Amino acid sequence: MATVAKNFIFYISTITISLSYCYFISSKFPKGIYRFISLIPIFFIFTILPLSCSFVFTTAIAFSFTTWLTNFKLIRFAFDLDQSPYHPSMSLDKFIIYTSLPIKSKNSQISSPKNSRFKFVFQSIIFTLLVRIVLYCKGRVHPNFISFIYGWLLFLQIDIVVSMLNFVLHVLTGLELQQPSNQPYLATSLQDFWGRWNLLVNHAMRYTVYKPVVYILSNYEWAPLAGVLASFFISGLMHELYVYQLARVAPTWHMTSFFILHGICVVVEMIIKRSLRGKGLRVPDIVATLLMNVFVVVTGVWLFVPPFIIGRIDVEFLKDYTSVADFIMNKLLIDQYA
Repeated sequence: MATVAKNFIFYISTITISLSYCYFISSKFPKGIYRFISLIPIFFIFTILPLSCSFVFTTAIAFSFTTWLTNFKLIRFAFDLDQSPYHPSMSLDKFIIYTSLPIKSKNSQISSPKNSRFKFVFQSIIFTLLVRIVLYCKGRVHPNFISFIYGWLLFLQIDIVVSMLNFVLHVLTGLELQQPSNQPYLATSLQDFWGRWNLLVNHAMRYTVYKPVVYILSNYEWAPLAGVLASFFISGLMHELYVYQLARVAPTWHMTSFFILHGICVVVEMIIKRSLRGKGLRVPDIVATLLMNVFVVVTGVWLFVPPFIIGRIDVEFLKDYTSVADFIMNKLLIDQYA
């Protein structure tokens, strides 16, 4: 735990110093290529920063919030994409908080504390049960079943981490993080699924990839389709980098293949919907939801989960979980009643 504390202090200090540089130095350059060039050292620092983490779990959080989300926000800041809100007209502390964290906008509905606590407890219990199932059943059941559970663990992990950070952030600042997902398992189409899943990344990709591509190709009718494909392709590359930072092994390109496949399927779905518009043809929602979930699970088990197993990320994650669980039992519970 002492190592985690040292890494945390180093992480927060690096974020603060780097974003202070952006606030005081980079902001003096005119928006565009010159400001972007001034930010290159920060992009590099934020890309390698997760490598300083000692555990898979903390590396995953650092990559998600810094290498991905914060770097993409700084791209918006560099070119003022879509009138970037990350502007030095803010105070320094607000610039750092809003750039380094996915803060919920003022117009968004604030979550009920009671509902948030219930959701956190419920998800934590399910998460713990699923981990225990993996620890007990791994090697005894079909690997695809374990891969299916890994998919749910990833979904729950994102929600649980955001809930924990939300509690701390709300106590310290009164602010709240964006909702990480919106019941993606209830989606009635693949396009709907990706509009509900991992909204933090969804938001970043929309403003730094999708909208710029659509703007550049605005003279073409197929510009939105190109924007979708570009977003999925970049997302695939970012996931390859994510797996590399967690496993420190060469990419297998499973992730890129997964996201390109889904991007193509979403585009095909959009074209079909456009051609059927106004013809009154519609698949019942329950059937559409079932088909969507089957497709996501099958492609996820086939392409998304294998890199985590090949790189033994799952083994390290389970080891980290066991260490934390033992620490809580030995230091917090047993010592309390000793």
